[in-house]
Amino acid sequence: MPIYMDFHDLPDGVTAAHVAEMHQADLKIEHKYNCRGLTYWCDERRQTAFCLIEAPNKEAIKELHEKSHGAVPQRIIEVNDTLVESFLGRIEDPEKSQNTELNIINDSAFRTLMVVKLNKNTLRTKNIETLQAAIRGYSKSIINIVNKEKGRVVKQEFNSFLMSFSCVTSAVESAIKIQELHNCVITPDLDFKIGISAGIPVTNKERIFEDTINKAEYLTYVTKGNIILTPEVKDLYESENQNNPINIKGVKPLNSTEMEFVIRLFDYTESVWTNSNISATNYNENLGFSKSKLYRTMMPIIGKSPNSFIKDFRLNKALELLDKQASNISEIAYQTGFSSPSYFSKCFQEAYGILPSKYIKL
Repeated sequence: MPIYMDFHDLPDGVTAAHVAEMHQADLKIEHKYNCRGLTYWCDERRQTAFCLIEAPNKEAIKELHEKSHGAVPQRIIEVNDTLVESFLGRIEDPEKSQNTELNIINDSAFRTLMVVKLNKNTLRTKNIETLQAAIRGYSKSIINIVNKEKGRVVKQEFNSFLMSFSCVTSAVESAIKIQELHNCVITPDLDFKIGISAGIPVTNKERIFEDTINKAEYLTYVTKGNIILTPEVKDLYESENQNNPINIKGVKPLNSTEMEFVIRLFDYTESVWTNSNISATNYNENLGFSKSKLYRTMMPIIGKSPNSFIKDFRLNKALELLDKQASNISEIAYQTGFSSPSYFSKCFQEAYGILPSKYIKL
């Protein structure tokens, strides 16, 4: 049977003990609805709770909750148990809460997520084999740093990493160590960007932590520094560190206005980037900016004009597909919104100093 995670927005005054009682009530009658409660997370401070349940469908979960305690979840999504464990550290009740009458779990599902992107500067590369060896060594070091900071590597794909942390400070300190490692050791043919965001696992999106992952991904395109933080991560970091303002070289938090713009920009881009007819005019119309205002807003944050931004965005997507060798060059050109394979090859060579046909052989 599929596994689901649901989200409960708890009323004021509801405690972890109350949630434990509701969980026990679920377990007593779950067999009537062909469900199996695996575990739950409760955050008293943020007044949220999340249940992990094996069930035939979402309706069975709603009926179970309705009959056992009446607290119907606001949202339910289907999840993969391996991903849940990678993000949250468990898919069963924690051992320390076992063998107690209520099995109270006051364990937040709120996580800080970090995305690391390694960018190969092919234009400057003289020895591809040396660069690939540097990437392998750097990747191993990144994983070691994250493990020492008690983070979890959720996903590693080619030159991209997704990590999960229970503590904001651990995430930021991991990022700083990765930055220091790059400055001291790594070849100049390799750039890196880190985006750090924080949030809950279930929102109005279909995938676990989808909103938070998207924000961290978007931040890797921001040019203000090597490590970019959402406003919430900045505030949480400072609250965990005696309210001292974050002032670390290479670490740049966005303010709320900048973050709102980044989200709008990338949400729109994600919906249109495969369409070769999209231009800067479409951005002006759909984002509600005049041509000059959009340019003035984008340059300090993204460092690119709208036309350059969409072209580079497509080239990054194409580079990922070439690394995967999932399609041939013509297919990738059309998949990534270029009007023709020849125009794609021209843009690719201008950006990376090498034709895609030669790059894929390397």
